[in-house]
Amino acid sequence: MLMIISAWLSVFFTTLLAPPKHLWTLITTQGFFIAFFSMSWIFLQDFNFSNSLFFIDKISGPLAILTCWLFPLTMLASQSKMYLEPVNRQRTYIVNSTFLQLTTLLAFTSSDLMLFFIFFEASLVPTMIIITRWGAQERRLEAGTYLAFYTMLGAVPLMIWLIKFYSAHGSLLPALTHTLSITQASTSYPGLFWATYNAAFLVKLPMYCLHLWLPKAHVEAPIAGSMVLAGTLLKLGGYGILRTSALLQENTLNQTLFIMLIAILGILATALLCLRQTDLKSLIAMSSVSHMNLVVAAALISSPWSYSGAMAMMIAHGLTSSALFCLANTTYERTNSRTMILLRGALLIFPLAGAWWLTIILFNMALPPSINFAGEVLIMISLYNWSPLAFLMVALNLIFTTAYTLYVLWSTQRGSLPTHIKTLFPFQIREHLLLLLHILPGLLLILKPELIF
Repeated sequence: MLMIISAWLSVFFTTLLAPPKHLWTLITTQGFFIAFFSMSWIFLQDFNFSNSLFFIDKISGPLAILTCWLFPLTMLASQSKMYLEPVNRQRTYIVNSTFLQLTTLLAFTSSDLMLFFIFFEASLVPTMIIITRWGAQERRLEAGTYLAFYTMLGAVPLMIWLIKFYSAHGSLLPALTHTLSITQASTSYPGLFWATYNAAFLVKLPMYCLHLWLPKAHVEAPIAGSMVLAGTLLKLGGYGILRTSALLQENTLNQTLFIMLIAILGILATALLCLRQTDLKSLIAMSSVSHMNLVVAAALISSPWSYSGAMAMMIAHGLTSSALFCLANTTYERTNSRTMILLRGALLIFPLAGAWWLTIILFNMALPPSINFAGEVLIMISLYNWSPLAFLMVALNLIFTTAYTLYVLWSTQRGSLPTHIKTLFPFQIREHLLLLLHILPGLLLILKPELIF
């Protein structure tokens, strides 16, 4: 595992020493090589590796692979905009993105929960820099402030709880926590306790009511920031809930009905909000909130099926949402607008891009037999086993998701061509490759879904 970390650290040296002409080519190629090397190593370990520093199992392994895979894709996506900047700024941008990827990877694979917490919080710094320095709009400082305050306020109770747990038991290693939870004293208000110590994760996911920073951060962030935010940073929250759930002694579902209610409301409310969005990136960000609230509901039910569904959902959403942001970015680079009404009729100019839109949007809609569908079905079955009424409420989400997905497709692809977008430069091979590399893992997971269950 140290070999993988040092391989990712070597990207820093390449960034600083590479000649300006070949900078992006070298970084992207190296990123792909190390990603393949990291993935093959995790597969060779059979998702089962543990020592005093690193810990890989069926929860952290797939998310670590997703993190490694998305880094070279962010480099592919960022080239066209960043190529116009001075070389030093390009190098700073790549160093920042690498640092963000490294902290996320270390958070997913660190064995000690306090180390996980440190890297979980450390990922905030490069995200802030990427949004506030390379963001496109004038409100990017506000987005950075929202992100910082939401994350830091949520982190305080988690830190206090981890310190208390460590002082009581002398260990925060996940391998030992299963046995430690037996000796833990029961709390007076288990529901409130669950909500408080998971506040940091619920903000990161984000749960509805704690999600206001996400649309702002996504709208203001450059393409690499949006891809990493949607692809891996939101998954840190889900991973944290799944990882620390073993520390709780009693079944807290009856005590956390209020949070379950908010999660179910959030699934429906954000899907309906998507139908009212005019900004393409804002709509994709809202759909992320809807999908992640399903993960909150699954984590609360805490059955083997719901955990499998949450894992499948996180991996599938990481690939699909990142691909949607790439598509939104390709149109933004050509028209300098994200307002959907100004992008209509694009199918006439870019028929192949229209095929990409259709494919990725069907994945987002959880069309069978995609891995998104498998995740949703597992979560729905778990919900039905718990409460048929809750299942019926969440089932409405399928209608709303289909509605806003078709709304995106119609408003960006169909209709007559506006007069202002008659001359647009065609799609490059780089962009087609980028979208293919997002969709290919999703298609391969259909053939071998047990990798993430």
